[in-house]
Amino acid sequence: VSVGTIFSVYEKKDGTVDDLLRTGADCICAGYCCYSSACELVFTFNGGSVEGFCLDPTIGEFVHTRFDMKFPADGGKRIYSCNEGNFIHWDQPIKDAVEAFKNGVGGKPYSARYVGSMVADIHRTLLYGGIYIYPADKKSPQGKLRCLYEGIPMALIIEQAGGIASTGYFNGKIGRVAELKPDAIHCKCPIIMGGPRDVGVVYDCYKKAGIETPSI
Repeated sequence: VSVGTIFSVYEKKDGTVDDLLRTGADCICAGYCCYSSACELVFTFNGGSVEGFCLDPTIGEFVHTRFDMKFPADGGKRIYSCNEGNFIHWDQPIKDAVEAFKNGVGGKPYSARYVGSMVADIHRTLLYGGIYIYPADKKSPQGKLRCLYEGIPMALIIEQAGGIASTGYFNGKIGRVAELKPDAIHCKCPIIMGGPRDVGVVYDCYKKAGIETPSI
């Protein structure tokens, strides 16, 4: 299983814990390193492009190999990524969206790919397209992934690569992960990340349920 490290950088203010408890608007830089057959480093500065580097062990340095990374314009590969063992706990729009992916959106069923490592799943989604879903549910109403050091940095990367990083329906509305303000270092948040084509399917299911949905 490929694993990874996620990081984010904030400007120091007063040196207290509150320095960390800020939204993605204050995040200066975010990135991750994916450890697999190759060691890849992907990062972005707030307002900049997403760039990728690959470790060349023969020289001991990261080489710039992926330039201005973007989600495929046509949505890319039809892949959905989620832990379907939690299906029974999801709200109905999430269930409907996953069923839509399985049964075919636009006449073609999606493939399921789920590593269970956020870095590996997001890296694949960023490179090839698709959607990654880890929503809030009845078992975990706050979600499972950590807002400060998983959700927000990945949201910055996804959005600056042309994707959407949504909370799904959370705290009474559908919002952006990057706008969440952590209330503790290890607090959690729900995640729906992917290209506009596929996040749009989820949003359509929320609309059908009568939930106000952001435009894409």
